[in-house]
Amino acid sequence: MSIKIVNCFVLIISCCCFLVAAWAGNFYQDFQITWGDGRAKILENGQLLTLSLDKASVSGFQSTNEYSFGKIDMQLKLVPGNSAGTVTAYYVRLLLFIFNDVLYFEFLGNLSGEPYTLHTNVFTQGKGNREQQFHLWFDPTKDFHTYSILRNPHNIIFSVDGTPIREFKNLESKGVAFPKNQAMRIYSSLWNADDWATRGGLVKIDWSQAPFTASYRNFNAQACVWTSKGSSCSSTGSQNQAWYGQSLDSTGQARLRWVQKNYMIYNYCTDTKRFPQGFPPECSPA
Repeated sequence: MSIKIVNCFVLIISCCCFLVAAWAGNFYQDFQITWGDGRAKILENGQLLTLSLDKASVSGFQSTNEYSFGKIDMQLKLVPGNSAGTVTAYYVRLLLFIFNDVLYFEFLGNLSGEPYTLHTNVFTQGKGNREQQFHLWFDPTKDFHTYSILRNPHNIIFSVDGTPIREFKNLESKGVAFPKNQAMRIYSSLWNADDWATRGGLVKIDWSQAPFTASYRNFNAQACVWTSKGSSCSSTGSQNQAWYGQSLDSTGQARLRWVQKNYMIYNYCTDTKRFPQGFPPECSPA
């Protein structure tokens, strides 16, 4: 076999593996800075990314790749001190914005000494209003913690440091739309939301504390990359990946209940004032 044929064979195998394998990210390769005019920075040879907010501008980035099914991990260290009015958003979103399929982590800033609020939401085909909010069981400004979104044909699972905090099941049988065929990008931004983020907008940003900075590292994707030929999840190989069929086992369900019992501060599925005619169908046990 000639050297050219061998090299070609190796290249083909490498490309196929890239589509479905896990890889530790490099921010230079995996993300593009989209906002900030220098306020977003990639540092440490691509291993660290920081976003900053001041009175002049927000900052943000997006992934180079588009993903279908998979598990996406990112470590974040949030804005320390008095971050009231700021929001650090980390989410995946459908490329065709008319459908507005979005899976959200939003970290709502606070006054010094008060806990961050972790706000989550699931939009499917333009329908959202599925908010669940939590206080974390640690200080997210002191160190990096891992925030994960898993999406497969069966469910969506939000996790923090490997602990599930939210599960959104595929309930198309009940008429609930589920984002199962869409390619989605990863986005993040640090922005001014002091009209609503802290105590409903009562607490405004103290700009004397600016610039506000959030940090990111250890991006990891175990996911199918969407290409011009479609998703690699259509191959049988991807269906053998652990995340493809993953759901919460009894241990995972117990951990989810622990978080929701002790740290959930709002759940749309229990808000009777908001849904006097009955809760949305996904709120009922499957």
